Amino acid sequence: MIYMDKKSRSIIFILVAICFIGISACSTSTPANKRLSATNNGKPKVLATTTIVGDVVRQIGDEHIELTVLLPAGSDPHSFEPTPKDIATVADADAIFLNGAGLEEFMIPLHENIQDGTLVVDLSDGLDLQSAPKEGKENQYDPHVWMDPNNVIKWVGNIETNLSQLDPSHSNDFKTNAGAYRQALTDLDAWVQDKVGQIPESQRKLVSDHYFFGYFASHYGFEVVGASIPSFSTLAEPDAQELADLEDSITKLGVGAIFVGNTVNPTLADRLAEDTGIKVVPIYTGSLSEADGPADTYLDYIRYNINAIVDALK
Repeated sequence: MIYMDKKSRSIIFILVAICFIGISACSTSTPANKRLSATNNGKPKVLATTTIVGDVVRQIGDEHIELTVLLPAGSDPHSFEPTPKDIATVADADAIFLNGAGLEEFMIPLHENIQDGTLVVDLSDGLDLQSAPKEGKENQYDPHVWMDPNNVIKWVGNIETNLSQLDPSHSNDFKTNAGAYRQALTDLDAWVQDKVGQIPESQRKLVSDHYFFGYFASHYGFEVVGASIPSFSTLAEPDAQELADLEDSITKLGVGAIFVGNTVNPTLADRLAEDTGIKVVPIYTGSLSEADGPADTYLDYIRYNINAIVDALK
């Protein structure tokens, strides 16, 4: 994919918002239940963009939806390019659940294939979104909202409401599932708080391959020192001076590790680690693991990452 400058990325972010505002406005033109007769076994065809969004939607919809996840496990949402098969999948959906906050730029060429009457749900709508970590660095919001389970708790209500609108006959089941999963996320947050307590406050400093720790750091009391790619996207280009400054900060602050996402080329992080003597710690960022892997659900994804962070920094 071609790298875009800041002005171009800002324009595309605005276009994404306009596209999906328009799509959402159209979604009331055809009652959703009129489209369900065309689906298998009367189940609504639900499309989720990422594996993380898909897993959360699955917890609420369970057996009452026919769920498809657009991005395969291990895909980087920032660099994903849709295929002709994806066009058909989008056109066939009764509902589409997006992470939102500008993550799904890959949906731009697909938006014209979304049918009237399709529910398009931006799960970041209404969340308190964070801006770029450096003033004036980028005119965009941080899309990595799922890094804080409390944001995913807010997703749950949004998913329940929209699935109930899509299929009112199973609204009680969606409500029950949502309640159970909301409690699981609340318990997960308490577990994270307890685990994080093992890291001395002076050592709660994070460096990563790109900026994805913002929401996590704000909620759990960490400082984001920097990233080898100083951007919310893995597609951005590193700056030599900024890398040098980051290496200085790592040394001065005694940062213990650089965390690299499972979908990102670790070459730049390896260079930082070699120059500064810190370790590279792989974690999961934009995707869950493959089925039966160590992070094949969102709950396991958070547990895996927290264990890796705590082990590296305590």
